Amino acid sequence: MSVLVTGGAGYIGSHMVWELLDHGEDVVVLDRLSTGFDWAVAENATLVVGDIADEALVEDLIRNHDVDAIVHFAGSIIVPESVSDPLGYYLNNTVKSRSLIETAVRCGVRHFIFSSTAAVYGSPDSFPVGEDTELRPESPYGTSKMMTELMLRDCAAVHAFDYTALRYFNVSGADPDLRTGQSTKGATHLIKVACETVTGKRGHMDVFGTDYDTPDGTCIRDYIHVSDLVNAHYLALERMRAGGGSLVANCGYGNGYSVLEVIDAVKAVAQTDFDVRVTGRRPGDAVAIVAEAERCRRELGWKPRYDDLKTIVTHALKWETKLATRNRQ
Repeated sequence: MSVLVTGGAGYIGSHMVWELLDHGEDVVVLDRLSTGFDWAVAENATLVVGDIADEALVEDLIRNHDVDAIVHFAGSIIVPESVSDPLGYYLNNTVKSRSLIETAVRCGVRHFIFSSTAAVYGSPDSFPVGEDTELRPESPYGTSKMMTELMLRDCAAVHAFDYTALRYFNVSGADPDLRTGQSTKGATHLIKVACETVTGKRGHMDVFGTDYDTPDGTCIRDYIHVSDLVNAHYLALERMRAGGGSLVANCGYGNGYSVLEVIDAVKAVAQTDFDVRVTGRRPGDAVAIVAEAERCRRELGWKPRYDDLKTIVTHALKWETKLATRNRQ
């Protein structure tokens, strides 16, 4: 049996590949390399360059590699970009996911893990936010992910097929052994941007709005280490293989940090100052969102190892330093 990882050359996907290999799984990666990198894929995985909407290609991969599970990361993830290009996001994240799901069902794949997002909640009225909170996405990105969740739910109701949709909060950090990390060009994630500013890749960084209804006026988020996140995926796979059925669960720690608090943490770890400029709000940004993640712990037996902002920042900064050296070679 093999596991097919879509988007496995990207940030979270490349960490997932290592997590699966570390557990002795055979792994096939499907990635069109639009934002991912072939060098980010572990050597012991099979990389196929292609699109998840190519149903003939996906069917060949499933049959030729005896795929019993799909972990689906492929898609577009930038909230403001989704506001300016909604049709592109509905194509990449919803229409193409539909093709992938159809191929999986037709080929008898029993288990499907989906990379969803806390953006499906929008700006909740209170937090921490549990999985039963009303879904009110405020961007095409969040809506596109919600629609895929609904497709999975409806397919699981009528086919021999189960799924786990994991709603990520803000994913950060890097593999502690620095085998992979966030390498996205033009990244918009806060910790990544701050670390690029530390290493000189950016001359300054922007804070998008300081007039939110929060203690310091900046948005609040729950940051989860990428290694803890992919471990939750592996535990979800084990649960489904053991007959656990379908599940929707949040992936976060339940700790909220403001934008300015995160920037201060990066400065403290780097032991340096850098240029931070305040600008206007970005479209689609929620005010504050923090996870209630008890379901993940209870159903998956998930025990986070890196629930510490300083640790997350430290690993992210080490990777950024390594990446800067690699790019200069």
